Amino acid sequence: MTTMTKEVWFVTGSQHLYGPKVLENVASDSEGIVKGLNGTSKLPVNLVFKPVVKSPEEIHAVCQQANTDKNCVGLILWMHTFSPAKMWIAGLNELRKPWMHLHTQFNAALPWDSINMNYMNTHQSAHGDREFGFIGTRMRKERKVVVGHWERSEVLAQIDDWCRAAIGWHESQTLKVARFGDNMRQVAVTEGDKVAAQIQFGYEVHAFGTAELAERVDAVSEADVSAQLDEYHNDYIISNDTWKDSHHKAMIENEARLELGMQRFLDDGNFKAFTNCFENLAGLSGLPGLATQRLMSKGYGYGGEGDWKTAAMVRIMKAMGEGRKGGCSFMEDYTYNLGDPDQVLGAHMLEICPSISSAKPRLEVHHHTIGVKCDVGRLLFTATPGPAINVSPIDMGNRFRILINEVDTVAPPAELPHLPVASALWEPKPNLSVAAAAWIHAGGAHHTAYSQAVTTDMIVDYAEMAGVETVIIDQDTTIRGLKSELRNNAAYYMLRQGV
Repeated sequence: MTTMTKEVWFVTGSQHLYGPKVLENVASDSEGIVKGLNGTSKLPVNLVFKPVVKSPEEIHAVCQQANTDKNCVGLILWMHTFSPAKMWIAGLNELRKPWMHLHTQFNAALPWDSINMNYMNTHQSAHGDREFGFIGTRMRKERKVVVGHWERSEVLAQIDDWCRAAIGWHESQTLKVARFGDNMRQVAVTEGDKVAAQIQFGYEVHAFGTAELAERVDAVSEADVSAQLDEYHNDYIISNDTWKDSHHKAMIENEARLELGMQRFLDDGNFKAFTNCFENLAGLSGLPGLATQRLMSKGYGYGGEGDWKTAAMVRIMKAMGEGRKGGCSFMEDYTYNLGDPDQVLGAHMLEICPSISSAKPRLEVHHHTIGVKCDVGRLLFTATPGPAINVSPIDMGNRFRILINEVDTVAPPAELPHLPVASALWEPKPNLSVAAAAWIHAGGAHHTAYSQAVTTDMIVDYAEMAGVETVIIDQDTTIRGLKSELRNNAAYYMLRQGV
């Protein structure tokens, strides 16, 4: 499921005032920036140079072209010279792709001994970008502003993050989520308005009875199951005792059928995320464990107990983080280690993605005790230590909110020999006392999308593209400040919706 074939268009603004020689320099410099940025091999997209725009007609045309180009996920706009901003009104009014305002200049240092007015007129981004910035603000256009010389590592990192957010937004526009069964009964936070979500984020949610899925699972051939077992041998640590036990081997074969059946169902319908529920498994052998874990590792989003919002978020974040070190998984705040410092042990009944594993996972069979009680094959591991984020998309009734908590994942202080599920141990920022209270005040769910590849800024950029509220819990969070922020946000988003 590669997303790295997408494009971001680099569009430079100028005008005819300066004459053909200056415009030749502007085009040459712009192409140089594009080649230089692409040459770093650190962007997740192909940056595409577009001819310099010098009139309202040219600006309008390139914006229309971007709207209809399926590979274009966004635009980077830069004013090399002075581009009178009234020329941009018609184009920006129609532009439906996200855009970044890059405030840079081609040369980093001034040529002190030779600088003249011709140089000043050619290299006046400081002037032109402020004019362009005004019209973006005057038109109330949401955009990312990145400032600094284009060769600086910190500028490249911001461009990388934004391009990944644009990939996530593009994924959101085309994503389809399959729900096998319904939500867990009586649970509030996994519910929500699917129509409102499609209007806001673009993704579709489709429901299917488990009998439809069971037909695909039952149709999987023995030869295909055997080939899957060979993959399991290569990918995981499996004890000889497990293979010698005919029952355990049968349970692993069962997961192979579930995996292949689900993947074929998803691929045939172009679904890149899915949910299921342990309370609604009619026709299936049990709650998929290894099967779900492997599908997530292949890039599919997942949400337990019918949680379609988190399933979509997991898929979107997997698209954002593709190619970066660190994985992404469905996650749940499960239990606490109250000590010094306080910690959270994250896990779920079965379904944690091995992309976050610190070592080669172990494949084992254990008894599943919730819902359908049966033996289920699953991968066991602990998450890689390091910075991570937990992201919770929630339906507030009159709007959506995306909640982010920055955490530090750590290695467990001891073995977990009797815990038959994969897990992640983390210390939330600023600490559990503030983070958990802030999460509860903000209405955060117990399910999250957990990632070490996606940054807070990427989620903020994505949320701004979607036009939804974000609440960040990080090192600087205080409860007093957060409650004030929530009150201010409530007023702002109510006013923004209008009467």
